[in-house]
Formats: sequence, C-alpha cells, structure tokens
Amino acid sequence: MKDVGLKKERGCSSIEVDNCVHEFVAGDNTHPQGVMIYEKLNEIFEKLKLIGYEANRSQVLQCVEEEDMQEHALHLHSEKLAIAFGLISLKKSQPIRVMKNLRVCGDCHNVAKMISKVYDREILLRDRYRFHHFKEGNCSCKDYW
Repeated sequence: MKDVGLKKERGCSSIEVDNCVHEFVAGDNTHPQGVMIYEKLNEIFEKLKLIGYEANRSQVLQCVEEEDMQEHALHLHSEKLAIAFGLISLKKSQPIRVMKNLRVCGDCHNVAKMISKVYDREILLRDRYRFHHFKEGNCSCKDYW
C-alpha cells in the first residue's frame, strides 16, 4: 500500500453523552476521563474472561506479532473505548449508542454482545454497513454482518 501511495482510513467511534459528541480512535488516551475509561475497560475484560472470552486475533494488524500485544491492541479498539465510556457516563436505563466509521471487527462484535449480557445494557452500534442492536447477549444481525 505504501508503494502505491494508499493510506488506510483510521477507525474512529463516537458516542453522544449529555448533548456532547465524544470521539475515540484506537488506543486513544487523550479523553479527559481517560483514566476512568481504561479502568472500566480492565474491569470489562476481567468480567468477560470469567465467562469464557478469548480474543479473536484474526483481524489484528500483521505487524503485531506477539500474542500479548495482539490482545492489547484488540482491547483498545475505538468502539470498545466508546462503550466503556458509555458504561461510566450513561444511566443504566439509557442505551449506549455508538457510531463507527468502519466495519466493526469480529472481536468487537463479540465483546459488545458479551457486555450487553454481563452489564444488562442495550448497545446500538452503527458501523459503515449496518446497525447492530445488542441486547441480552444477542445481536440483531444474528452474527452475520
């Protein structure tokens, strides 16, 4: 891609909280509530691992070789950051609505399903191709996207 001058579009996710849109990119640590977001992410993955979560590394960039680094990179995808922010910022009765500029990866899709079950939250995730409505551990796309 470099040789022909092509650049990959950077993934970003946004979520609206209190009439303010918050935008996240993978590995983002610039948000004013960044410490709380990363603490929530750690809590999320601890809970998900207890119910059998295993990272789907099949879509990690090829340049990331070590398994620990691959899993770390997956945990920091923008939609996961946005969902973690939604969990700490929105009332339990409010759905978490996230917009993603690219197609959601398989690992993020699986994590969103699991979060919806573990935290008993409704998550609406709009990616480039479709809406995903996660509720009680299921997705409206029936895992076909």
